[in-house]
Amino acid sequence: MLHDIAAYLVDTIGAMGYWGIFLLMFLESTFFPFPSEVIMIPAGYLAYQGEMNLYMVVLVGIAGSLGGALFNYYIAMHFGRPFLLKYGRYFFVKPETLDKLEAFFTKHGELSTFNGRLIPGIRQLISLPAGLARMNLLKFSFYSALGAGIWVVVLVAVGYLVGSNETLISQYLHTATLIALASILFVTLFYVIRQKRKKEILGED
Repeated sequence: MLHDIAAYLVDTIGAMGYWGIFLLMFLESTFFPFPSEVIMIPAGYLAYQGEMNLYMVVLVGIAGSLGGALFNYYIAMHFGRPFLLKYGRYFFVKPETLDKLEAFFTKHGELSTFNGRLIPGIRQLISLPAGLARMNLLKFSFYSALGAGIWVVVLVAVGYLVGSNETLISQYLHTATLIALASILFVTLFYVIRQKRKKEILGED
């Protein structure tokens, strides 16, 4: 059964091509709870088979993720918090969820934009407080692409290395999650050290 599902996903992604990957990753990064694993792992396998270009798969996956993130960013920036509170419930964005996202973003700023892209269930929403706060677009794009890029590369690598073997995919997805969490820890430590050094230079308490 799992083998049939894996084969179906591979065939579907192969038929849709690069534009299909872009569109699905775009949707995955907006309000739709669409798992990126079912897109990028089969794409990685197709790259292994030589049916797709490995670098194009990665670039298109990142571009789709960034496109979806920018879509959410501009919705939040142009329509504002009242719009999100009114219509967000139709897309799993509850008022309390938005409050927590805003509080987290206010506290961590650009770092939260990077971290959020690595956390399933958060990557679709972290763009909203960034848009509400009118975060610098270049910084937002950079950190969003960086976070999305790490996750996309990990997923494509899973598909490329283990193919359609569902048992190995399950094992390596666990590893992929650990890699993403390790990346978050590394960047968080870098950010904290940088802020501490900045305060020391400026003579702040």
